[in-house]
Amino acid sequence: MTATTLPPARRARRHPWRSVPLLPAVILLAIFMVGPAIWSVYGSLTNTALTGRAARFPRFIGLANYERLFADPEFTRAILLTLAFTIGSAIIGQNVLGLTIAVLQRRAHRAVQTVVGTLVVAAWVMPEIVAAFAMYAFFQTDGSLNAGLGILGIAPIEWLYRHPMLAVILANIWRGTAFSMMVYSAALADIPDELTEAAAVDGASRRQTLFRITIPLIRRAIGTNLMLTTLQTLSVFTLIYVMTGGGPGTDSSTLPVLAYQTAFKFGEVGYGTAIATVMLVIGALFSLVYIRLLRSEVDR
Repeated sequence: MTATTLPPARRARRHPWRSVPLLPAVILLAIFMVGPAIWSVYGSLTNTALTGRAARFPRFIGLANYERLFADPEFTRAILLTLAFTIGSAIIGQNVLGLTIAVLQRRAHRAVQTVVGTLVVAAWVMPEIVAAFAMYAFFQTDGSLNAGLGILGIAPIEWLYRHPMLAVILANIWRGTAFSMMVYSAALADIPDELTEAAAVDGASRRQTLFRITIPLIRRAIGTNLMLTTLQTLSVFTLIYVMTGGGPGTDSSTLPVLAYQTAFKFGEVGYGTAIATVMLVIGALFSLVYIRLLRSEVDR
């Protein structure tokens, strides 16, 4: 058996020096990602606070923060709101809308592609704080949305008070769809035109072509985009905090907002860090699921 026919694992064992160029990247990841994560876990096991004796002399208290956390109904509510926000705005909203726009753009005139692409990407490149204030103004009682609904004869709705989660989900879809659109546009560009033309000759409708040819061919791009948008949405803070502040009450208090309020508003840094650590674990679980799906696609 020659070196070129050896399995990848055995080739790597025979030439370990090939991994040396990766060492700087591994070291940087350890310093800037693994190190803070370990420190976060340790901080969640202490009673660190912003003020008082615990601020200067924090004590190790073991799993006390987690015991308190899982007994707190507000934490359970925050997990459910985080999942609703992530599934609604990232897994469904951004991916479905991004794919729809990408597909429609392929059939549109170049001028239309340019205009639509510019409008969609403008929301994505806008600083998050600016986008958050724009959406806050849009969903206000006297904002643009109610003004448009008033033309149709619909009474004004207090979106940020009565439907805060719906408002922030729609705002995040508006801001994040551009990334999905660009990923899917690049994936669609790699599909040979001969395949879709052959399907049309065989009498396949556009819907059949989409679901039986296009989507199966870009499934790896879909999996990658799902992972990236999910992880990004799990950590969204500025958009929600500016628009609703987690309210009214805790009706839009996702895990990032709850962690911030607990640590910096109420001064319980150790307890807030425990919330952030749980959020880190949830993100890791999503990553493992997506990585497993992507590996299964590669092995096909």
